Amino acid sequence: MKRISLSIVLILFAFTAFSQTWVADPAHSRLGFSISHLTISHITGNFKQFDVKVVTTKADHSDAKIELTAQIASINTDVEQRDTHLKSADFFDAQQYPTLTFKSTSITKIKGKSYRLVGNLTMHGVTKPVVLNVTFNGTVTNPMNKKETSGFTITGSLKRSDFGIGPKFPEAMVGDKVTLIASAEFSPNK
Repeated sequence: MKRISLSIVLILFAFTAFSQTWVADPAHSRLGFSISHLTISHITGNFKQFDVKVVTTKADHSDAKIELTAQIASINTDVEQRDTHLKSADFFDAQQYPTLTFKSTSITKIKGKSYRLVGNLTMHGVTKPVVLNVTFNGTVTNPMNKKETSGFTITGSLKRSDFGIGPKFPEAMVGDKVTLIASAEFSPNK
């Protein structure tokens, strides 16, 4: 029994010894979205305040565990009146639900630098699984800070109705499908 316990401890130690936590560089990362308006145009926006943590043991990040938290009050569509409305109880209700979170459950390498990322998105008090497409853009040494830096592009879509956001606004006014597009640079948290 001692031998099995020792083996488990050694395996866990080996995993933690080689895993690295990477964090997003806010100056070079963007968490954006697009949604149709009146079925004839698209409004784009982003969340200005968000944190992302990635724990991985592999150089290509193919075993990554990802956690994201975004501050709803930081929503930005470049129109202050619209941003205020989006933060209200009509849409996100930032007062009651101040954050949205994403926690990955799996990442699968599809081909080359393409991955499928699956996780649970919690927004407006509702948690639903989402599937995202990830492109690993590579890793370089940042010449400014000399840190190893990895870049990613993440895309996907969801329905705002699945999360109870803006139920008073019909799809002909504000689209139901929200397109997600994010780009991020990560460096080891040392």
